[in-house]
Amino acid sequence: MWVKNPENFNHNPKERTIIFFAAIVAAVILIIDQVTKILITHYFMLYEQKSIIPGFFNLTYIINRGAAWGILQGQTLVLLCIGIAVAISSIVFMRWLTEGFTERYWAVLVVLSGIIGNSIDRIWRGEVVDFLDFFIGKWHWPAFNVADMAICIGLTVYFLSLLLRPNPKKNTSSQSQD
Repeated sequence: MWVKNPENFNHNPKERTIIFFAAIVAAVILIIDQVTKILITHYFMLYEQKSIIPGFFNLTYIINRGAAWGILQGQTLVLLCIGIAVAISSIVFMRWLTEGFTERYWAVLVVLSGIIGNSIDRIWRGEVVDFLDFFIGKWHWPAFNVADMAICIGLTVYFLSLLLRPNPKKNTSSQSQD
């Protein structure tokens, strides 16, 4: 078997409960992402803007055929394949990625909701709908969507957890080898 110890991939009841509730939240985020994109595409013309907070925040319907900040423009299939590969890997290696830390389960599942949300756009539309448009004066942040927020927030939580809560088992095993 390709896994040395299959027990490392079995989740205990506490972890299953965390995964269950985090998956519900991730599903709600995914639904909000898709509903907001449907509403924007239905009620806005492409590139139409509506000022929400003058000088700071607009709703602006744009399309993105790339990734964040327009990276890999026009590479829809490549981005879709990357998204699917990351999503599958995250599910398969959930236990290894989270190391039993509650916030890491939440983070991984929230990131997954964002990946799935943008992947749905790439499959159905061939591009991603962005509409949250923040700016201050001439400084303009690229427009984004709920899925992008989920990915950014999830990754931030995940990496903060890695920095602030290292796995004590790893520290113990590396110290015993010294």
